[in-house]
Amino acid sequence: MISEAKPILLRVEGASVAFGGQTVLDRVDLTVASGRIVTVVGPNGAGKSTLLRLALGLVVPASGSVFRAPAVVGYVPQRLNVERILPLSVHRFLAMAVPEVVPSRRLDEALGQLGAGHVLRRQVAELSGGELQRVLLARAVLRRPGLLVLDEPVGGVDMAAQAEIYDLIANLAHRDGVGVLMVSHDLHVVMAATDDVVCLNRHVCCAGHPEAVGRHPEYLALFGPKAAGSLAIYTHAHDHGHLADGSVLPLGDGHQHGPDCRHG
Repeated sequence: MISEAKPILLRVEGASVAFGGQTVLDRVDLTVASGRIVTVVGPNGAGKSTLLRLALGLVVPASGSVFRAPAVVGYVPQRLNVERILPLSVHRFLAMAVPEVVPSRRLDEALGQLGAGHVLRRQVAELSGGELQRVLLARAVLRRPGLLVLDEPVGGVDMAAQAEIYDLIANLAHRDGVGVLMVSHDLHVVMAATDDVVCLNRHVCCAGHPEAVGRHPEYLALFGPKAAGSLAIYTHAHDHGHLADGSVLPLGDGHQHGPDCRHG
């Protein structure tokens, strides 16, 4: 069974970036297609944030190329500092995200999807870290993006709410066809929250389906077998299986993995 190719929203080919004579990214390849979630993992200083800036067009590669399809891009930064002396309500902050006048009902709905409907009339500077992350994600979603770029989207969010946020991201990708490029330090959620993983340490150490990456020698060298083992605890039900190399094996109608399906 051959699945229909999905439109490419972002393609990075052989891209290298250097600052002050020091190589930050070395011949990096990355592709994000419509309806796919790609998560970048790696140690501190691996170049993850630089890769996102490259994807957003904020950094120009010294060599290689970056292709971006003509699509609206939504971006959620890792953090946003707003001074308390700045009078900026959540309502105003969200409304600024789109060029047209947005009815309050639509703002309420965007926040409500993320369990943050109660903050619409509050000041941005007064929000907790978790509340601010939800507002930033709501702002990105309001733009109705074709490509969503997320830098640690659940930073400061409690564990109970993280699953809700990842479910929303998955719905945007798999239901609405949004391409998602995400950086995460939470290795234990990578299996649950992504279609493909890119393990980065200035260069691409390994890439592919989470199961295959979790067993790759370079991944194990970076994070250790204990971290890799944490990926194996995720269980789910879906309509495909995976071969030993991580490639997809479609299942027949009505044949899904049950709760005993384990990755690792």
